[in-house]
Amino acid sequence: MFVIIGIVVVLGSVIGGYILEHGNLHLLFQPVELLIIGGAAIGAFFISSPSKVVGSVMKNISKVFTAKGANKAEFLEVLGVLNAIFTKMRKEGLIAIEGDIENPKESPMFTKYPGILKNHHAVSFICDNLKVIISTNVSSFELENVLDIEMEAHHHEALIPAHSVSKIADGLPALGIVAAVLGVVLTMAKISEPPEVLGHSIGAALVGTFLGVLLSYGFVGPIGTHLEHIAEEDMILFKIIKIALVSFVGGAAPQIAVEYARRVIPADVKPGFTELEEAIRK
Repeated sequence: MFVIIGIVVVLGSVIGGYILEHGNLHLLFQPVELLIIGGAAIGAFFISSPSKVVGSVMKNISKVFTAKGANKAEFLEVLGVLNAIFTKMRKEGLIAIEGDIENPKESPMFTKYPGILKNHHAVSFICDNLKVIISTNVSSFELENVLDIEMEAHHHEALIPAHSVSKIADGLPALGIVAAVLGVVLTMAKISEPPEVLGHSIGAALVGTFLGVLLSYGFVGPIGTHLEHIAEEDMILFKIIKIALVSFVGGAAPQIAVEYARRVIPADVKPGFTELEEAIRK
């Protein structure tokens, strides 16, 4: 919602200010300039990006408009499923959860929390590391190092779309200059025309620079930043899981391990101690 509001505000401010200064909107309408800048930007993106990166950007770009961000209910779900797993391990032994982590989609513990079950990456992160815990005598320090390495790799991959879009934004002003130079070249061919014709032609050429800068700093650059924020927000869930797993392996009781994990949740969506306790009881 805020993305659409932002787009409207950018366009309204720029075009509205231009109109207030009695600018001619017809002069800003230069579809050929957009074709040159947009086409060159897309072509440069394809040249610089492997197919995997192109697919990742296409897949993630829609998140700018659809992603709602993690909420308190989602965090309560991940804390709830971790508490259920830890409690079962403490009461019935490590091997008791083997069936649950081998096939989480059919596990009674995971199916109680459909929200977290939809997050494939988080479920894989939980199950893969629980397999390590039950199959090896890993210490909490060793487990923390392994989790940090895995999280760093995941975070790096999650940031690829944001970095790719930001690089496109960085190149747009230069491509706007390319469009403007081509416009000047065309203007020079009209050097014998009256000043009115030359003025119109030069103005149309300068629109290329205007469009390149506007697209870069008004739209594409902010989209790259938005994707970066989404990737950073995604890591919060992994940090919660990491703290809980390391605390439990270090000897903390299930509810204490979950409480430690609750502490890393951002304040605006952090469930209270009582809220967590009630959710676990339910």
